[in-house]
Amino acid sequence: MIQNKLFFKLDTEWSALHLPKRPNGFAVLILGDKNSFVEENSSYWIQNYARSQILEYLKDEGYTVFYSNLYGANWGNPGSVKLATQLYHIVMKREILNKRIHILAEGMGALTAMQVSKKLKGEIRSMAFINPCIDLAAHIENEKNNKFFYKKLIKEVAHAYQLEEREVETNINKLIKWDNNSFPDIPIKIWSSTNEKTYTPEIHSKKYESNKMVTLSYHISENTYAFSRSIGSFYKENEKVL
Repeated sequence: MIQNKLFFKLDTEWSALHLPKRPNGFAVLILGDKNSFVEENSSYWIQNYARSQILEYLKDEGYTVFYSNLYGANWGNPGSVKLATQLYHIVMKREILNKRIHILAEGMGALTAMQVSKKLKGEIRSMAFINPCIDLAAHIENEKNNKFFYKKLIKEVAHAYQLEEREVETNINKLIKWDNNSFPDIPIKIWSSTNEKTYTPEIHSKKYESNKMVTLSYHISENTYAFSRSIGSFYKENEKVL
């Protein structure tokens, strides 16, 4: 244990557990975007200034926070869902916490989050999404306009789902598809940056606004403190029933 941080390996992947000084009894599982990482004694959520501000805010508010490397650019593959679910069970056994947790997912992490919420039915209290990738098929279609990024994306998805690159386009609609009817019955708040270009709100957020469980909010990326408080307020709203 170093300064209330614990790093450990689960399968082949490094995972991290952050313990608050004054625990409030609730936990947050972070599911990061493709550039997120966890190493032997550090992580993207420690090294990136904006993310570390969110992490520190959650800890100051008493939240136990945990996350895993999840095989890197997993694009919501079954391995990431299985590992995230295992991590939940390990943390619940180790710490004295309310079994119903919050999720904080960014970008690609939303693909895993949606599936984890189905696997851990009844154990997810709420989900906060930052610039989420919810529709993988639409994201791939949208990236066709940029040949360099498109080629890289196809390579990553093929690797994540153990497909040949040429098979990705023909199989992608079978992999992950969410519509308003298949959304989990869990409060979800989506924060979309006003200048987000990778996962545009038109594709990944706006079309789900009609879902009674989804709230969409726009934010200015620079104001990290106000953004962190907004996430914290959303979590607290969903802690009234233990």
